[in-house]
Amino acid sequence: MSPLDRTPLDLAIAHGRRFVAEQSTRSVAPTGTRADILAPMPAALPATGMDPAAVVDLIARAAEPGLMGNLSGRFFAWVKGGALPAAHATDVMASLWDQNAVLAATSPASAVLEEVAGRLLLDALHLPETCAYSFTTGCQMSHATALAAARNHVLAKAGWDVEVDGLIGAPPLMVLANAHRHSSVDRALRLLGLGTGCIVPLGGGGPGKVGVDELVAALAAAQGAPTIVILNAGDLNLGASDDFARLVPIAQAAGAWVHVDGAFGLWLNACPSLRHQVAGIELCDSWATDGHKWLNTPYNAGMAITRHDAALKASMRMTASYLTEGGETRDPMDYTPEWSRRARALPTLAALLELGRDGLADLIARCCAHALAIHDGIVALDGATSIARPIMNQGMIRFHDRAGANISDAVIAAINASGEAFFSGTTWASERTMRISVCNWQTNADDVRRTVAAAERALAGLR
Repeated sequence: MSPLDRTPLDLAIAHGRRFVAEQSTRSVAPTGTRADILAPMPAALPATGMDPAAVVDLIARAAEPGLMGNLSGRFFAWVKGGALPAAHATDVMASLWDQNAVLAATSPASAVLEEVAGRLLLDALHLPETCAYSFTTGCQMSHATALAAARNHVLAKAGWDVEVDGLIGAPPLMVLANAHRHSSVDRALRLLGLGTGCIVPLGGGGPGKVGVDELVAALAAAQGAPTIVILNAGDLNLGASDDFARLVPIAQAAGAWVHVDGAFGLWLNACPSLRHQVAGIELCDSWATDGHKWLNTPYNAGMAITRHDAALKASMRMTASYLTEGGETRDPMDYTPEWSRRARALPTLAALLELGRDGLADLIARCCAHALAIHDGIVALDGATSIARPIMNQGMIRFHDRAGANISDAVIAAINASGEAFFSGTTWASERTMRISVCNWQTNADDVRRTVAAAERALAGLR
């Protein structure tokens, strides 16, 4: 039987299974160019349609040289986890079911199981069980969703109904944010019509952290204006988290809403040995995180959580006479910015059930230990200097040649070109450095060994 004798679904699953099975042996980096990806594709829309199985095979062949190995245990660029087996398989199943998880009426299974996923999520993260939650496309939209609720809440306290009257003429809103915030926070504020001009950047609490004195002064300067405070759980480069136990009560006493960028750092609260780094995080008003990072779900698995159910529903809910709403099951559309949406909570539910409380804690602790081992192994090499030794799963290293010149980008490129591991760079204190980010459930001691060896070969070839 030739490949094209199989159904399109059979063929798609076969291509996907082969890709997953090859992760330990294939190049982590893509192996081809833009031209290689485009080569098999038609230059214009065909006049007649193709056989469905041939379409699947064509797209798989075109994609092959451009596929990134971010499922691999040796992918350390950006902050990307892999995909746990149950979560990966459930994501495929959700695609095959093709449910519109907007209302309980449109897909009872999706709505009820989303409730279960939300309940287990709050339990895993040790957040109040009364919190409202939203499953979004990713942390970017989690920020936008949670901050929409924050905007509603702080302006309502000032006597302004932003959902009815908009922002024109509204009391000016201030955002006091960690100076090392992720750029997705800024974009969320832009999407919400607040703009970045309302941001007052705060530091002073040590590298990557907000200081108590700086927060107190900024709150005093706000003079009671509607205020949102945005803190970090896990800085992107340093892994630093703000002192929630001290900062949150101060902000809330001044009437501010406290939001947390916990894209990956919020998951520290699920690990007993590391929870002290985010002590007090449960006191905040809202949290944004992403399942594709440390929970190791596939993409399309962001989560926005808030203790203010009414504010979230006021900012998100819509009605129409033809919609069937209400009943004992929660309608997901009341909590999310989308109308049509897939059953995206199901892979999160699968990941939480596959791991359990102990497995989730072990995954987080294991990633942190591997990040430290990779850092220490590479820093021991001649020509490597530590910039940030991991306190969780993030670290930074600078590379230099024999004359002392910074060759970090060249080393990263050489490691990536080898296919053995994949890293990304960043600029820190005006110097180019290599970031280490370990989030993958598959990363093991052999991956650490292979990665350090790849760095050693790259350095040797450049010094």
